[in-house]
This record gives sequence, structure tokens and C-alpha cells, in this order.
Amino acid sequence: MSFEKLIRIPNDRIAVLIGKSGSVKSKIEEICHVTLDIDGSTGEVWIKSNDDVEKIEPFKAMEIVTAISRGFSPENALTLIKGENALHVIDLREFGGKSSSNIERIKGRLIGESGKARRNMENLTGTLISVYGKTVSIIGDTNKLRLAVDAISSISNGSMHGAVYNKLETANRKGKEERMKLWEDQNVFD
Repeated sequence: MSFEKLIRIPNDRIAVLIGKSGSVKSKIEEICHVTLDIDGSTGEVWIKSNDDVEKIEPFKAMEIVTAISRGFSPENALTLIKGENALHVIDLREFGGKSSSNIERIKGRLIGESGKARRNMENLTGTLISVYGKTVSIIGDTNKLRLAVDAISSISNGSMHGAVYNKLETANRKGKEERMKLWEDQNVFD
């Protein structure tokens, strides 16, 4: 059974999706066993599966194309192939309404001075974060995605950065303690 999906991406991200001499497009097609038909004037991308593909590969291609369209570099978008990584997109209009000044204020809070807030959240959650247009997108495994989504929601709702970072550090400590307990509870001499 074949798979076909149309995705519309911003015109300023088409060149990134194609890559130098078509390198990014070719890599996605090769890894995901799909064909990408890109219309440079409309930003329409048709993703079509080859007949001999696993069911998940075309969906990974969709995620990669969407990630690139939401501001991720091709290298970061291709991390979606690894393990349990997934893409989560948050529409900032959920927090700022239709007011472009509110959305810009929220984006400023999420990025921080010289990108510091975004980097802190990435480091504390082990995810990749892109703020683009009216969205914030996150790449990471499901547990880490949840932490990042909660942090972004808190900051978007006006929470102080320090309080959000403390909550993330506490969650990281708790996770390490749980992993240590699992390790300690294993009886290696049985």
C-alpha cells in the first residue's frame, strides 16, 4: 500500500529542505524510502512512499519535513530517526491570542537574551527547541518532550525563568535517583 501526504511549508524554508545540490532532500528520501516532490513557488511538499517501505518511515519523513519547516536545521531534524525521538509543535497563539505583540513577547521570553533561555531549557530537558513564526517546536524522546512542553507552557504563561529551571533540575534529580534505584535493586549475583 502506498502513502501520500501533502505538507505546506514556508517559502523561506524550501531551500533548507532541498539543501545544497539537493543533498538534504536526497538524504531524507534515502533514509525514509520516500519521494519528495517540492513546489518551490507554493511551498507544497508531496511525500510519497516507495512500495517496499516499513509503515513508520513515511511518517518519520513527514516529521522531518515539518521540523525543517518549523526552523530546525536538517541535522537536528534528522535526529528524529534516532530511537524514540518525536516532534511536538506548540502554537503560541494558545498563550498570546491573536495579538502579534503578545506572541513576540512570549517568543522573547522563550529565547532569552542571546538565546540563553532556550539553551537552558534544551540542556535541562535534553531536547532540541526551535522558536519560529508563531510556534515553538521540540525534538526529543517522549519523557523529555513532556518536561520541555511543561517548561515552555510555564514560561509562556508568565512563570519566572528561575522557578522553571528549578523544577526541571528537580525532575532531572528525581529521574537520576529512580535510575540509580533500579540499578541498585538488580541482584547481579543471581
